[in-house]
Formats: sequence, structure tokens, C-alpha cells
Amino acid sequence: MNLAEHYRKLYNESIAKISAGNYETDHLIDSDTDQRFGITLVIRPDAAAKGRIQQFLSEAKAIEPDQYYYQNADIHITLMSIISCYEGFDLKDISIQNYIQLIQEVLARHKRFKIQFKGLTASPSCILIQGFLTDTLNEIRDDLRADFKNSDLQQSIDKRYAIQTAHSTVIRFRSELENKNALVQLIEKYRDFDFGTFEVKEVELVYNDWYQRERFVEKLHQFCLS
Repeated sequence: MNLAEHYRKLYNESIAKISAGNYETDHLIDSDTDQRFGITLVIRPDAAAKGRIQQFLSEAKAIEPDQYYYQNADIHITLMSIISCYEGFDLKDISIQNYIQLIQEVLARHKRFKIQFKGLTASPSCILIQGFLTDTLNEIRDDLRADFKNSDLQQSIDKRYAIQTAHSTVIRFRSELENKNALVQLIEKYRDFDFGTFEVKEVELVYNDWYQRERFVEKLHQFCLS
């Protein structure tokens, strides 16, 4: 996949929809009764990258204060959704240790790698940081796919879509945009902004809600890359 082209196409299509008022709002994001849970392997960007992201978000908040903005603790890249969030999933239904062992065996075959956060893209419902990855990340994903397929562990890898990017969602629309033209101008300003390159030294396995909100996330294991 040509990531730059993928992000560009997504951006052009989505910004056109947002500008025309054809964006989507998420009314579950403030719910404390949303029961969609799953387990996910996530990457956390470093403090410097998160600081630059918050710089952009503070400007966006000044324009659209009522939207949902990711705090630093929630910012992540999905390495792989192992069990996609669904109502009724409970950790008691699986053996976490078996998942940890399989993932550890996969990660032991790979070294640390880097991700560059550069520029913004969008969907009709959110704004995302563009992440550019090395081959290592997709090699890890391919190995996870193969090893989970050959196991009898519950999983839903690639059920929604086969993940190939390294983006990070940072704004979600939860209400009508009051100043969408100004927001689009700000997004254009940061369209190619360099948020930083960081080395991925650790990967977390977490139990999470749909939005990876800190108050619902439980860290199950932290893996260190060699």
C-alpha cells in the first residue's frame, strides 16, 4: 500500500464531506453505559510527539470546543485489534496468559522500529494523525495473523478490515460543528506538519472500550522489543 496516497485520498474525500456538512457525529462517546469491549495491541507515541499533537488540539479546541479531543493517556496506534470490541465480551471468558505467550513469541522475532507522525488526514467522523511505518510493523502484523489463525484462541483479526496503516485518531465529532470552515482551515495548516518520529520500544496489550478511554482501559501486559 502507498500510504501517502491512501491518506491523501481519504483526506480529500473526507474534507469535502466535512466542508459540505456531510460529517458524522458519534453519540455514544460520552456514554458510561457503552458495553463494547475487546482486547488490542497498542503502541504509544513518545512525549514529544504527544506534545506537538496537543499543540494542534489546543488550537482546534479554541475553534470547536464541544468536540471530543484525545488526552495524552488515550493517544495510541492500533498495532492489531485481537478481539474487536463487542457487547458482552468479558475477560473471564478467555485465558489472558495464552494470549500473552503467543504475542511474546511473535514479538521475540522482531526488533524495535520507528514510526513517523507527519500531517493530518480525516474521515467523515474524525481527524487523524498520519503515521508512516517501516516494514517491521506489517511483518509483526502478518506474523500475528498467521499465529492466531493457527491457534484455537478467540480472535477477530481483520474481521472489520485488514489494518495496514499507523494512524492515530485525535478528534472525534460528537456534536454539530459550529465553525467548520475555520476548523478545515486549521487542518489545512497542519496538513503536512511534522509531529515527530519515535522509536517503538514497547507494545501494550490492553482490555479496552471502543474509544480507548483511560478510565476503561486495563493494561494486561507490556512487551519490550529488543
